[in-house]
Amino acid sequence: MQSIAAKEAKIHFGELMDTVQREPVSIKKYGRPVAVMMSAEEYKQFKLERLRVRLSIGEVQLDRGNSIDGRTFFRELQQEKV
Repeated sequence: MQSIAAKEAKIHFGELMDTVQREPVSIKKYGRPVAVMMSAEEYKQFKLERLRVRLSIGEVQLDRGNSIDGRTFFRELQQEKV
């Protein structure tokens, strides 16, 4: 993953938009990572993968007899932080 200073990201925003279509870019401020920019498609895939993982965990919990109702499951899923 490439890294770029926040000031450079601001100055070269158009180029940054092109770069994130190919790979995520870490944006640093004062040398520390503060954000990651990625394409909309990659973000969509990221969210789908998180959902798949959460559903797999729920399936294992059901198999073990640790079940909750569907509304609770989806409410918890919506409240999860990335």
